[in-house]
Amino acid sequence: QVQLVESGGGLVQAGGSLRLSCTASGRTIISYSMGWFRQAPGNEREFVAAITSLGGSTLYADSVKGRFTISRESGKNTVYLQMDSLRPEDTAVYYCAASEARYVASRGANAYNYWGQGTQVTASS
Repeated sequence: QVQLVESGGGLVQAGGSLRLSCTASGRTIISYSMGWFRQAPGNEREFVAAITSLGGSTLYADSVKGRFTISRESGKNTVYLQMDSLRPEDTAVYYCAASEARYVASRGANAYNYWGQGTQVTASS
């Protein structure tokens, strides 16, 4: 089992930056692809970004491409989401997820086996 805990969320003005962290316990995540998803009130959960197990490949939603960066630090068993130029429409609960399909960075939530509890991000206008 893998337990995932997100941190780093908060309130920021539009145009600002935040860095989310997702720290795993129970098992090393070096053999997992990792993803970030988000869910705003009244909306379905949507894909944000993903990275393969060794970090060789990344994938982004069109809405965040060029503003968000996903990375991972194996020594700390942690995945990050650097969010720059935040917009009010980025406001959501952000979730970290781990997939056993280590060589595939997937957009689909069904590809992920483990999920964190989420962290709130609010970008005010």
